[in-house]
Amino acid sequence: MFKVLTFNNISARGLDRLPRERFEVSSEIQQPDAVLLRSAKLHDWAVPETLKAVGRAGAGVNNIPVEAMSERGIPVFNAPGANANAVKELVLAAMFLAARNICPAWAFAQTLEGDDAAMNKQAEAEKKRFTGFELPGRTLGVVGLGAIGVNVANAAKALGMNVIGYDPQITVRSAWNLEAGVRRAHSVDEVMAAADVVTLHVPETDDTRGMINGSRLAAAREGLVLLNFARAGIVDDNAVVAALDAGRMRSYVCDFPSAALKGHDAVVALPHIGASTNEAQENCAIMAADEVRDFLETGNIMNSVNFPELVLPRNGSGDRLTVANANVPNMLGQISSAVAEAGLNIADMYNKSRGDLAYSVVDIDGKLPGDVVERLRQTEGVLAVRVIE
Repeated sequence: MFKVLTFNNISARGLDRLPRERFEVSSEIQQPDAVLLRSAKLHDWAVPETLKAVGRAGAGVNNIPVEAMSERGIPVFNAPGANANAVKELVLAAMFLAARNICPAWAFAQTLEGDDAAMNKQAEAEKKRFTGFELPGRTLGVVGLGAIGVNVANAAKALGMNVIGYDPQITVRSAWNLEAGVRRAHSVDEVMAAADVVTLHVPETDDTRGMINGSRLAAAREGLVLLNFARAGIVDDNAVVAALDAGRMRSYVCDFPSAALKGHDAVVALPHIGASTNEAQENCAIMAADEVRDFLETGNIMNSVNFPELVLPRNGSGDRLTVANANVPNMLGQISSAVAEAGLNIADMYNKSRGDLAYSVVDIDGKLPGDVVERLRQTEGVLAVRVIE
């Protein structure tokens, strides 16, 4: 039986994907085989020796020490696209909020005093302050064309907007799903210069942290509306405030309140609610639970942020061996030799690498002796070895 430790409240629909005859699931589990979590921070968590997988019911993994998990051969799974519709809907709402000055107009309406006639008179006198613009014919720039970015781009096209997108690492799947007519940009700067509205959909990494800074905002189209429902760190809040105060930007709508942004009339900062729908939380939990279950039961890897995608249908009449290792020469040869020297035949084998890591799945005709497993564990460069009976 596999033991799964839960942090946070994981949707019951996700936990139902782990059949109780094969999985013990609890927030009190000791020595777990896997962890399921949402926003809990694992950086200071004492990782048990038994841990084999981490499943994040969401897209971002900043709360997980991915590098440390990689060093122990532990795949970290996430749920890309499971919350895409929820975030897309909020981004569209943010565009409307900014285009029609809805939040300032609402705030003004709360200050009206007197009877209905007096309030109507004040409203009619002041409504020109909140004149906005319509979206058809405007240009939306999308930085990051993953599941969310593609959904936003396609929805904007349906609204009659021109769309320009930038993503140097766009996947084949995303490219297939992207509506025809989305113009390809070759840099973030090209998007900033071309778009009336820019929306950001990239993870926070060393390459993207502070990506939207003072120089990029200075080169952007005047009157820019900037939307950030990705990560706080990819935008320099102080630079945004300076651009707003200078009149170069029209407004900033984001999901990340900060001291620098608080109280600014041209800023709408929401309390990180992009994925806060019942449907999104259920979808994320289901995807994460399925990924963890598949890995524990079969060794297959889908949607890992640190290990390569590898799916091998079960072949052979015996055990399945999985090996996570540093991506170094002759590792496959050493695995094959260890199995062969035990007098066993390899029915099927699949190996893939990703950066500094590699992963192998080996189906064997027979039962793998314990001494072979231990020999592989002691091999230089091997991070983790599992036998699935």
